[in-house]
Amino acid sequence: MRLAFCGNDNASAYNISAGVLRNVCFVDALNLVPHVFLLFITFPILFIGWGSQSSKVQIHHNTWLHFPGHNLRWILTFTLLFVHVCEIAEGIVSDTQMKSRHLHLFLPAIMGFVAATVSIVYYHNIETSNFPKLLLALFLYWIMAFITKTIKLVRYCQDGVPFSQLRFCITGIMVILYGLLMAVEINVIRVRRYVFFMNPQKVKPPEDLQDLGVRFLQPFVNLLSKATYWWMNTLIISAHKKPVDLKAIGKLPIAMRALTNYVCLKEAYEEQKKKVADQPNRSPSIWLAMYSAFGRPILLSSTFRYLADLLGFAGPLCISGIVQGFQDTTNNTNATEKLKGPSNSYLSSEEFLRNVYVLAVLLFLALILQRTFLQASYYVTTETGINLRGALLAMIYNKILRLSTSNLSMGEMTLGQINNLVAIETNQLMWFLFLCPNLWAMPVQIIMGVILLYNLLGESALVGAAVIVLLAPIQYFIATKLAEAQKSTLDYSTERLKKTNEILKGIKLLKLYAWEHIFCTSVEETRMKELTSLKTFALHTSLSIFMNAAIPIAAVLATFVTYAYINDKPLQPAQAFASLSLFHILVTPLFLLSTVVRFAVKAIVSVQKLNEFLLSDEIGDDSWRGGDSSVAYESCKKHTGLHTKAINRRQPLRYQLESYEQPSRRQTRPVDIDDIAIKVTNGYFSWGSGLATLSNINIRIPTGQMTMIVGQVGCGKSSLLLAILGEMQTLEGKVHWSNVNETEPSFEASRRNRYSVAYAAQKPWLLNATVEENIIFGSPFNKQRYKAVTDACSLQPDIDLLPFGDQTEIGERGINLSGGQRQRICVARALYQNTNIVFLDDPFSALDIHLSDHLMQEGILKFLQEDKRTLVLVTHKLQYLPHADWIIAMKDGMVLREGTLKDIQTKDTELYEHWKTLMNRPDQELEKEMEADQTTLERKTLRRAMYPRESKAQLEDEDEEEEEEEDEDDNMSTVLRLRTKMPWKTCWRYLTSGGFFLLFLMIFSKLLKHSVIVAIDYWLATWTSMDNANEPKNIDDVKSTKKTYHVAVFSILSGAGIVLCLITSLTVEWMGLTAAKNLHHNLLNKIILGPIRFFDTTPLGLILNRFSADTNIIDQHIPPTLESLTRSTLLCLSAIGMISYATPWFLVALVPLGIAFYFIQKYFRVASKDLQELDDSTQLPLLCHFSETAEGLTTIRAFRHEARFKQRMLELTDTNNIAYLFLSAANRWLEVRTDYLGACIVLTAAVTSITEGPNSGFVGLGLLYALTITNYLNWVVRNLADLEVQMGAVKKVHSFLNMESENYEGYLDPSQVPKDWPQEGEIKIENLCVRYENNLKPVLKHVKAYIKPGQKVGICGRTGSGKSSLSLAFFRMVDIFEGRIVIDGIDISKLPLHTLRSRLSIILQDPILFSGSIRFNLDPECKCTDDRLWEALEIAQLKNMVKSLPGGLDAVVTEGGENFSVGQRQLFCLARAFVRKSSILIMDEATASIDMATENILQKVVMTAFADRTVVTIAHRVHTILTADLVIVMKRGNILEYDTPENLLSQEDGIFASFVRADM
Repeated sequence: MRLAFCGNDNASAYNISAGVLRNVCFVDALNLVPHVFLLFITFPILFIGWGSQSSKVQIHHNTWLHFPGHNLRWILTFTLLFVHVCEIAEGIVSDTQMKSRHLHLFLPAIMGFVAATVSIVYYHNIETSNFPKLLLALFLYWIMAFITKTIKLVRYCQDGVPFSQLRFCITGIMVILYGLLMAVEINVIRVRRYVFFMNPQKVKPPEDLQDLGVRFLQPFVNLLSKATYWWMNTLIISAHKKPVDLKAIGKLPIAMRALTNYVCLKEAYEEQKKKVADQPNRSPSIWLAMYSAFGRPILLSSTFRYLADLLGFAGPLCISGIVQGFQDTTNNTNATEKLKGPSNSYLSSEEFLRNVYVLAVLLFLALILQRTFLQASYYVTTETGINLRGALLAMIYNKILRLSTSNLSMGEMTLGQINNLVAIETNQLMWFLFLCPNLWAMPVQIIMGVILLYNLLGESALVGAAVIVLLAPIQYFIATKLAEAQKSTLDYSTERLKKTNEILKGIKLLKLYAWEHIFCTSVEETRMKELTSLKTFALHTSLSIFMNAAIPIAAVLATFVTYAYINDKPLQPAQAFASLSLFHILVTPLFLLSTVVRFAVKAIVSVQKLNEFLLSDEIGDDSWRGGDSSVAYESCKKHTGLHTKAINRRQPLRYQLESYEQPSRRQTRPVDIDDIAIKVTNGYFSWGSGLATLSNINIRIPTGQMTMIVGQVGCGKSSLLLAILGEMQTLEGKVHWSNVNETEPSFEASRRNRYSVAYAAQKPWLLNATVEENIIFGSPFNKQRYKAVTDACSLQPDIDLLPFGDQTEIGERGINLSGGQRQRICVARALYQNTNIVFLDDPFSALDIHLSDHLMQEGILKFLQEDKRTLVLVTHKLQYLPHADWIIAMKDGMVLREGTLKDIQTKDTELYEHWKTLMNRPDQELEKEMEADQTTLERKTLRRAMYPRESKAQLEDEDEEEEEEEDEDDNMSTVLRLRTKMPWKTCWRYLTSGGFFLLFLMIFSKLLKHSVIVAIDYWLATWTSMDNANEPKNIDDVKSTKKTYHVAVFSILSGAGIVLCLITSLTVEWMGLTAAKNLHHNLLNKIILGPIRFFDTTPLGLILNRFSADTNIIDQHIPPTLESLTRSTLLCLSAIGMISYATPWFLVALVPLGIAFYFIQKYFRVASKDLQELDDSTQLPLLCHFSETAEGLTTIRAFRHEARFKQRMLELTDTNNIAYLFLSAANRWLEVRTDYLGACIVLTAAVTSITEGPNSGFVGLGLLYALTITNYLNWVVRNLADLEVQMGAVKKVHSFLNMESENYEGYLDPSQVPKDWPQEGEIKIENLCVRYENNLKPVLKHVKAYIKPGQKVGICGRTGSGKSSLSLAFFRMVDIFEGRIVIDGIDISKLPLHTLRSRLSIILQDPILFSGSIRFNLDPECKCTDDRLWEALEIAQLKNMVKSLPGGLDAVVTEGGENFSVGQRQLFCLARAFVRKSSILIMDEATASIDMATENILQKVVMTAFADRTVVTIAHRVHTILTADLVIVMKRGNILEYDTPENLLSQEDGIFASFVRADM
């Protein structure tokens, strides 16, 4: 048969007697002209363009500017392409019914398809190179195509072709499309004026793209790239070469930044506030605010969702059509088809849609479209959710900065609640937004599905639907139970974490007192409770998984069995498989509906919490500090000239002015009102309870002088400072801030930030930042000033020891500094700030004598007074009173006395004398000789903690990133291999930690379940095909027995499937639980028995993370991921197996698809892992920033740094959001690709089974399985990626399990040690050498000493001289590698550790209390009687205080003992040591944080209560050991002096003597 354009079976084909345009063939040929024209014009341009572009591979962002009508053009072109495909198909199908080939039926259509494709490629290239003149070619093409198509349409109308004919419809649609495209083109000319106009319009790219930092291009790329995430390719591929970091993902586009969205939401919320302003009982609705701010994108997303859901039903309909068509063709092969002549060569739409191949192609296109829409819907909701979260975080943060302090301290708003708002509630709302289009899309989907089922199967469909609908509430019930179980699990794990945290914070104490096991069991108890609720959690999870798998089986069983018995006609394969597919579609929304409803409920709760928070009390408006209220004190502004100049001195005047200012300042001159910086009149202040904490306060604080506030522990000194700062509620009275030097706005004064106050709180508050950032705190860096401040606070030696100097991270996540170091950094921060007023709240509490003296001299007397800054100092150190210009003495919340020291000396001699005795030293200036030695101070403690830390940190890193480390210089391939490798070893460790039996059970039941499920479908295929193949007449009974047989087997298989579903889901969860239980148990025991060194070198946060985040992942996330992964993998495998069984040819087509899939998952996993880590690592600083802001509120507000902190918060939020956006975009990238692969699988399966399939049943089966693959392919990859990330947790836990424990066994059995050892308390130290670890230098070298029973021994020496190490050696906390300590004749190295530590007592420097009762804190082992406890409390001066508490001994101690002052906590620690009646007591600098009065009492008590016991005191303040029987002076691990204090004092040049002189 020869090919001819018009076919060669028709003589009149070339006949034009009736006019040229009447010839069909000629009109078709005419249609070719525009297409060919376009190809001729555009190809050269494209080639030239591409040739020149290959050099600049990536087009610069600036060119990504869309022409007007961009999206419309893409949509129209895609519609055009679809119509072209229909035209081609129609032509080919018509052609098959002709006697000979008629090329004119489909060739123009093919050319049109090519031309349309070229047009959009051409347009895209013009757009990216921003050269609109070239669009003229397209303009001409649209006009020509429009004209030729119109001619064809007119011709059909003249011929009277009926409208029902497909070819007429197609031509009509084409005319409309070409017309619209022409209009779009004209619009571009109108707007951009690139031709026919004199001045073309200049355009600029959006400002996001002018800034090259924006890498998130989704809003800026063209429609196709938006739909398929093509622009993500570069990132995902580059992730292979080097890990994705924050630089690679750039900045957020402006529209998505937290600030933009915050402004939106804030405005909407203010609108709501206005609406309910007049109704006091209604609160403004956050819901409406959210809707008005983010409503539009949600509607868009819902539209996409509806489109996707409707397209989803194309699957079942096409299956039904294909199977039906296949059946008809196999039955009617013998019927001869009549070939149509050219005259009646028009197809109707029905005939066209009966063609099986057409249906297969339609199914393919419908799938692709459906998936694209679905992913678009997901993306839009994700983006909106992220925007909403950013806005909410900003709202919460702004509110935190205005919260009233009393709310926080009185416990109405705890830090925990705020952290929950940030970490949980905002995320709940975000998740709700992600899922909310489902709320209105699902009901529609369910109703449609039921209608279609009814059409297919009639009444029996309703039975199946009823099964699904009736079981859905059970799903919801399970889901609510799940949420409850999760909540109780969360409560228990919070409690467990709290206990673990306490253990880790007090680990040193626990080890020294041998109490580890008590606390360990308490954690284990909580863990058991947690595991019990985890069990219910696991049970409900597995039930939920089971329901999800079993409901479709049950529904199908019910439907088909009913159908078999109701209907006379046998079940057709077309019906069977279409309805199966429909059931699969129906189950998903029903399963998800329960989740969505649950999230909706959670979201409602979250919104309530948010609203409560946003409406809670705010701090008073502090206009007073802005100086507005000081109008009454106009006179403040009338400064004496001299005074103003003294403050705003200009450099040259400085010295002479000061020289004659100085003496006058030192004398106490009467303070007149000009000189007052702050004045409080008749002040009554409360902490929000309505009871005045401070009452009747009348004080003034003189400008430019030092005011000291003194008083006993807990008399309201700190509260007074906070009241002045406006943090307390003012019940009555006023605080006036004078407007210092408004009159003369000189250079220096304007440089100082006038109303900010440099404030150092009593509890040091550090940022998670470098040392330098902590001190500078946002001020400009000035090297000289910085050096002066660090020297004054003697921070330099500490900074030198830090691994990165002052660039070392400190704070919660950084290096743990000692209390003193933290405090000095806070004081340094206050000194460094350039403010007129400085408030220091007890800056000396944690410092030893040398440091406090140095700070007083250099920092306060020199640095501050030189600058003429007003200083308010709260302190216990009365020896500094002589330096004060003004003194305020407080007692019980009232001012006792106010005035200069001279005033008090004359007016209140009693108080003065009292002070004098306490000061314990003459009123003389400090002796200067100590300063020379200053630099050697305090280094060693840090050095001990620091250097091993570095090596430790390296080990940590190597463990985490061994992949990257090894191959820095290695070739690329190994890097890739390691980055794409799954952590199989860790997976195996995890699986085996659940036990081998469970592992075997899980694998076996999984395989069995999937084989049964395949068997059910296989049986259905054979059953439906059998009925059709041979229908013997008149043998009805045979038929009915056959039916019974089929139904019986079907029911048995389905029942088995349902049971197996339950078993598998249970075994997986059970295995996960066992593994979690074992891992946590091992981890806890390992950690708690670890050497003390480990805790010094490992940051607390790191250890806690293993117990919080990692344990949580192991408990709750790994089992469901594992389940999901195995399920989806096995489903895909069984599907592929089934299709290949039905049509072996399918395997050939599978090879390229498999390769594509392998590469997609390989690339995705790497990128996803990096992005997930980025998301996690950026979340932590954000949460930390919130919690540290809440903790340091007073400091931030005193400094007036709110704006800076807000800015930081916005940056952190944006960083986290961009990571999350990229993560979700990467997920979309993957899903679009796997979905398209799935669509290809469906197409190949359909085509191969139509051509090769054995019978209609198997065709249906193959298609059904191909459709399920599309759903599960991306789950396989997503779960793989998730599992890979989650296995990181197991790996981290394992890295701790390989740590060495302390050696708890001794040579002696505990029973061999006498019950009352050590009875005497005699200590022999023989040639003792001690080091912290066997690779470190010794800290004690050959120490020899002998302590008689009952002696009181004092040990003194500089920081780092080995005093504390000696005390630790008694407890074998350090490695004794030479020499020995013998106590009462027993060498302690032979004793079991527990016995040794439980028989001695120690009081540590840092007071540590545990949450619980007072009784528990004194005696956790519950061995002692109440009398013994009261006696101990009496010795420690606490009896009266404890008696006054509600509950007495059972009164509550909060976490860390926060409800007692530091001094009281220290006293409790003393009481704790007294309760344990051991004959040896070691006191390690135990009186450092107690005021002098209490300390003196204590000294006496220790001497009396311990008269018969051996007491070893390690002293900060030398005068505490002057009464000892024996003094040991240490230096650098050696004993220098060893004698009675009297003898040592007589040696004038002795070290001890010099210490005592310094301490006088």
